[in-house]
Amino acid sequence: MFADRAVLYCRAGDGGNGCSSFRRETFVPRGGPDGGDGGDGGDIIIEADRNVGSLNNLIGHRHWKSERGEHGQGALCTGRCGEPTVIRVPPGTIVKDLEHGHVLRDLKEHGDTVTIAKGGKGGRGNKRFANSVNRAPRECEGGHEGEYRKVELELKIIADVGLIGKPNAGKSTLLSRVSRATPEIASYPFTTRYPNLGLVQLGYDHEYVLADIPGLIEGAHEGVGLGHEFLRHVERTRLLVHLVEPTPMDQTDPLENYKAIRDELRLYDSQLAERPEIICVTKSELPDAAACAELLEELTGQQVFRISAVTGLGLPELNRRIVAALQEMKPAESISSPLPDSVDEDTATENAATDDAPESSE
Repeated sequence: MFADRAVLYCRAGDGGNGCSSFRRETFVPRGGPDGGDGGDGGDIIIEADRNVGSLNNLIGHRHWKSERGEHGQGALCTGRCGEPTVIRVPPGTIVKDLEHGHVLRDLKEHGDTVTIAKGGKGGRGNKRFANSVNRAPRECEGGHEGEYRKVELELKIIADVGLIGKPNAGKSTLLSRVSRATPEIASYPFTTRYPNLGLVQLGYDHEYVLADIPGLIEGAHEGVGLGHEFLRHVERTRLLVHLVEPTPMDQTDPLENYKAIRDELRLYDSQLAERPEIICVTKSELPDAAACAELLEELTGQQVFRISAVTGLGLPELNRRIVAALQEMKPAESISSPLPDSVDEDTATENAATDDAPESSE
């Protein structure tokens, strides 16, 4: 199971009550007020953690409540503050306020945090009310309530390279060959139902994160075939590797399939159509692969790689081209989907596998 959306109901801790107390000791006449303040309630914080891969840990845990502050006591003892509650999510998670509809923060990097509910302030003890006129105040203040907020979390995975293409183009098999990832592989379309990530390491100097995006079909920009659920994961990738199957199982034209995917990217987000792209013809051991590559080169005017995840043909050359393209591009931090104008600024305070794998559907 892969969860990339979650709705949370968060209530921060209430503040503790202030204390009304007077110092009464032998040989200390007129000891005066000594009531302590209540402790502050705990905040609720969302933090990006690279060790978390999805929002699965939040499924079934939608209600979050932080610890309240303890009450003040005599002898000017202040109550203990409540411990904050930290919710850990993957980098690339967008935190939205559902009531007002604005984005609280886009947690792009490991360690990014946002406080979504502030704990209540502790109440003042009667010592705080003492002055030159009222030297023995008996009033104290109750603790303030913690904030309540309903938020939606939306995960858009962050990867250097995204594999796109029609179902059964061989995306999952390629990912399993160049990284240590183990996606599900089968001979039928739509085997991959959610994105998979793999770390590709080239020697000791170069590495990049590769994402296997589930197969796209015509009409994906309108939600056909869960298109929106797949396309939004492409937004955060810096480079696209477009895989084209030379002999599709449904007897369609490979060139038309290529153009259909390009159209879906453009219709979903015009910026995606301008994203750098490397074109590959997969399953190059098939007889039609060479002709398909030549036609794609004539159509696009750029180099087309012929690769085979079964025989390993062309994989080293493809990896070198990917690394070279990434080095020429701007840093990953600058590749992100635009956020709405109403951002809450106050609240936003593996090595290649050597075993041959069967040809995949994804």
